[in-house]
Amino acid sequence: MTDRPVLVPAAGVRGENLEVCYTAALHNVLDVNTIPDGEAAFLRAGGGYSDPWTRDAAINSWHAASLLAPEVAKYTLRKVCGDGLIAQDNQWWDQIIWIIGARHHQLVTGDAEFGAEAFRIAAASLDILRRERFDATTGLYRGPALMQDGIAGYPEPPYQPGNPSSFVLDHPASHDIRCLSTNAVYAGALGCLEQLAAEVGADPAPYATQRAELVAAINDHLWSDEAGRYGYFLGADGLDLHEETAGLALAVEFGIADAERTAAIVAGIHHEPFGVVNVWPHFERFEAARPGRHNAICWPMVMGLWGYAASKARQAPEFGRTLDDLVGLFRLSGDELFELYNATTGAVDGGWQVGRQWESLPDQTWSATALLRLVHEGLFGLEFGTDGIMFRPTVPAAYAGEWALQQLRYRGATLDITLRGEGTNISTFSLDGEPQQAPHLSATLTGHHHIDITVD
Repeated sequence: MTDRPVLVPAAGVRGENLEVCYTAALHNVLDVNTIPDGEAAFLRAGGGYSDPWTRDAAINSWHAASLLAPEVAKYTLRKVCGDGLIAQDNQWWDQIIWIIGARHHQLVTGDAEFGAEAFRIAAASLDILRRERFDATTGLYRGPALMQDGIAGYPEPPYQPGNPSSFVLDHPASHDIRCLSTNAVYAGALGCLEQLAAEVGADPAPYATQRAELVAAINDHLWSDEAGRYGYFLGADGLDLHEETAGLALAVEFGIADAERTAAIVAGIHHEPFGVVNVWPHFERFEAARPGRHNAICWPMVMGLWGYAASKARQAPEFGRTLDDLVGLFRLSGDELFELYNATTGAVDGGWQVGRQWESLPDQTWSATALLRLVHEGLFGLEFGTDGIMFRPTVPAAYAGEWALQQLRYRGATLDITLRGEGTNISTFSLDGEPQQAPHLSATLTGHHHIDITVD
């Protein structure tokens, strides 16, 4: 037995490229970017980024590391905290995403002690953010967008012409915008806090109320009937109608968008030749030949968020298209998982910002965890809960056939999962050869087990 799972497509299945990229992504996370730190180890952000910070620690744990390397994920999540708070750094708009990663870690591992610790840290941190960053007039949180810490991710304003700084907060108007992705993250985090509060014996009602009010504010202020989707941000000039992929994905994943709006979002998403981009269209100072670093360019992590949202919405063709795009980019770069790619050529490209072209760094951890999540939680449909795993596979036509995910460790069990067919409806589900009434695996299971799933 190896120390990691193995993805195996059956003969005749169009799966060689995904198999190669899956193996490369495991190598990225478990070998290249797991860094010894005394008697423990943490997950760095990638080549060129020696330490973790809040956003990448949360996303990498959430998307794959808590399942594949739970002790490394826990140490990484703790490493970006101090004094009983999420790290109080200058990217304050991203702090609350930590609770999503921490809650997911607790669901995957069943670590109740960590869950109680996470609740204390997140509750104290939210108190600060709500006091300092909440806009009571609109009911939304102020601050930049999840993936746009560089000013290339914004139109004018908040971009300030002539300002030489690439950091978004050095452009003063960025402090007061209210972005879709960031508010969607808050909504997701409030849901996590509600659940954790109930589990540790605290009152969940305040978090449930705050979440409901925030979801209503997002739908009131950030939805555009004109565009048929949510806008990018609310600023001094009203609602900006650029398409922000991460925000749209999280609105679907966290249930902010209802079924009708979800269908409109998926049907209307813009694709460039090599995939969905951070923000569409190009801002006036950029173009296809000089794409903005955080604008119309492919970040695999954002593509992963979108692909998972498509699977969550049971939109198999869109999920398959995004999985194809991600695999295609990684294969074009020699199975190196870079930070970002050109959306029209597929080349490794760091994009343009403040008058120069930037580097796209290699061995980017959240590029790897994006792909791993699409396999584990998208294709195979693992959905982690307090009592175990529900299975909700999404198998697009391009990936129809038989797949095996072998030697996957989950709590005290090792799983071999075989998935057959095409579609999203489970027609048969068995555990160790015995048909089950529900596609569910108990969290208390131990030992080596075989799961067989057929979809149509």
